[in-house]
Amino acid sequence: MKEIDDFRQKKVLVLGLGKSGYSAALLLQHLGAQVTLNDAQDLTHNKRAQQLVDAGIEIVSGHHDVALFQKHFALMVKNPGIGYDNPMVQQALHLKLPIITEPELAYRVSEAPFICVTGSNGKTTTTTLIQLILDHHRQHGHAYKAGNIGIPVSEVVQQATAQDDIVVETSSFQLLGVQQLKPKIAVLTNIYEAHLDYHKTRANYVKAKMNITKNQTATDYFVVNFDQAEWRQLSQQSQAQIIPFSRTNYTKQGAYQQDGTLYYRGEAIISVAEVALPGPHNIENCLAAIAVAKIMKKSNADIRAVLSTFTGVKHRIQYLTTKQGVKIYNDSKATNIEATKVALNSFTEPTVLIAGGLDRGFQFDELVASMQNVKAIVLYGQTKHLMAAAAQKAHIQTIKIVDNLDQAVVSAWPLCQPGDVLLLSPAAASWDQFQTFEQRGDRFIQDIKDLGD
Repeated sequence: MKEIDDFRQKKVLVLGLGKSGYSAALLLQHLGAQVTLNDAQDLTHNKRAQQLVDAGIEIVSGHHDVALFQKHFALMVKNPGIGYDNPMVQQALHLKLPIITEPELAYRVSEAPFICVTGSNGKTTTTTLIQLILDHHRQHGHAYKAGNIGIPVSEVVQQATAQDDIVVETSSFQLLGVQQLKPKIAVLTNIYEAHLDYHKTRANYVKAKMNITKNQTATDYFVVNFDQAEWRQLSQQSQAQIIPFSRTNYTKQGAYQQDGTLYYRGEAIISVAEVALPGPHNIENCLAAIAVAKIMKKSNADIRAVLSTFTGVKHRIQYLTTKQGVKIYNDSKATNIEATKVALNSFTEPTVLIAGGLDRGFQFDELVASMQNVKAIVLYGQTKHLMAAAAQKAHIQTIKIVDNLDQAVVSAWPLCQPGDVLLLSPAAASWDQFQTFEQRGDRFIQDIKDLGD
C-alpha cells in the first residue's frame, strides 16, 4: 500500500457504517486523517462501531446532524447506498465538499492495478471468473476480488502489492464517487433499466456506469458487450483501447461465440458445451472474462480450467440440489425484470417460478415472452398482483398468491414433478420483507432444506 500524505491531518466525514464505512474509516485513520463517522442508526451496541471508538475514531450515531459540518471537513466518504438526496450529502454538495466512495479511496493508495467490472447484470459472476482465471497457476503475486462483491477494497489494498491484481466489482452507486479511479481494464457487461429510484433517470444511471472509464487513457482497456447498439455507442466515449465481446457474433475483434465455440480474435478457446455455467447470459460473462484474461496474457489452458469447472456464485442462478427429480435453483440476486428474464431463458424444462418483492413502480409485461416454459407461478410481496397480471397474459395455468417466501416454497413444491425446475427469481428487490437479497436467498435455501427428502 502507498503511504500517501493526501489525508494527513485532514478532517474527514465517513457517512454510513457498513463494511465499507468501517474499512474506510480505519484506512483514513492509518493515513493520518481525523475521522468522524456518522450513521442514522443508533450504533451504541454495534461491535464494529465500538472497535472504531476503541481505535480513536469519533462516532456520531442515531441521527444525521448537519451541525457536524461546523468541524470544517475536507472530504466526505459516502456509503454507496446513501442517496444524494440525504440531508448530509446535500449539505456537503452545498459546501462544495468533495464526495467519494470507498473504492475511490482505496484506489488512491493501491500499489496493485485495478480491473473494474460493472453492468446491470453479471457483475459478480464476471468478477469472480476473472479473479479465478488470473489466479490460476499464477507464478508471481495474487489476484484478489473486492468491491460490491462484499469485500471492501480498502481491506484488500492494504495487503496487495504491485505484483498483484485487484478485480473490483463496481456498482453505479460506487461509481458516482469516481474522481481519480483509473482501472487498467474496465469491463461493461451490459446496461438495462435499474435503480431508477436512486438515480431518478436512466440517463443518470448510464452516466454513473460510464464513470468506470472516464479517467482511462490509450494505455488502458475497455472491455464492452457489443451485442446492443447502445453499448457499442457508449464505448465511443472512452479514450481506452476498446476490446469488444459478443455472443451474437457481431465482432471478431475481441471475444465472440461462433458455431458452439468461444473465440478470442480468431483463436478457439473453449466449446460452449464445456462451459459449466448454464444459460446464454453466462456465455456473455465468460466472453468478458476471456477478453480480460487474454489482455493479461493468461493461457488458454488456464481459461479452460476455470470455465469448465466454475458452477456459479451464490444467489445467482445457483444450483442447490435435485430433490425427487426436481432441479432447484436460487436466483435471489434477480432484483430486476431483466435478471429474471435471463434466468427463465436459461432453462428449457417446465418451470415452477417463485417471484415477487419490492414495488418500484414497474409493470411486468416484459416477462411474458420469457414465461413460455413456466407451468406454474407462486407470487408474494408487494409486486404479487402486478406479476399475477403478467402471468395471466402469459397464459400460465396455475397462479398462486401468498404472503411471504416461506409460504411460497410450501405452495410451490406440490406443483413440481420429476423433470421440472423450481426457480426462485424474484424480478424485484428484497427490501419489502428482507434486508438484502442474500438474506432472501439464504431463507429460500433453508426453506428447501425444511421440505425434507
